[in-house]
Amino acid sequence: MDDKYYDALLHVKTGGGQKGFSSSVHYHRYEPTPYEGLDALFRHYQLKKSDRVVDFGCGKGRLLFYIHHYFGSAVVGVEIDKSLYHEANENKVRYLKKTATPKDEIEIYHCAAQDYEIHPRDNRFYFFNPFSIQVFKHTISNILRSFEQNPREIEIILYYGSTDYTYFLENHTPFQLLKEITIPVMFEKNTYERFLMYRLR
Repeated sequence: MDDKYYDALLHVKTGGGQKGFSSSVHYHRYEPTPYEGLDALFRHYQLKKSDRVVDFGCGKGRLLFYIHHYFGSAVVGVEIDKSLYHEANENKVRYLKKTATPKDEIEIYHCAAQDYEIHPRDNRFYFFNPFSIQVFKHTISNILRSFEQNPREIEIILYYGSTDYTYFLENHTPFQLLKEITIPVMFEKNTYERFLMYRLR
């Protein structure tokens, strides 16, 4: 099933990348996680309705609406690009209209990742290589600080995770590698086509 099928199912428009370039050297160009990848991930990784998932660099919100549709989990998007933020909110309006979902189950913030205030209920964090290792370290530090204040099981999901990201998590944080999920066919051509899950409890 292709992008058009899923976008129609979810009543959103998430295809295409980012127009122009990021205004910051620390932020990478937006590309949506392929639906094929999301299908592969969630065949082997389950979420609960009680989870609250944060997508850093959410772009147009594809992951948010996919997760909410299939799992009913509360979702939060964090996006620094103003144009993408507006497109994500337009998608939210369309999605809410078709699904009668309470507004507070889907939140989208226009801010830098390191400026997002971690909510005590946030327990799943998704990164599709959205920014530099410097921003990643700062964001992980915020997550760890939140964990100290409100201990809970936390998991990080990396898609297309850079070696800088994985090295930092595995050597400089208490997060432990939980599992690896590869995307069939795509992984054979590119070993970055995988998801890595890290857990802290």
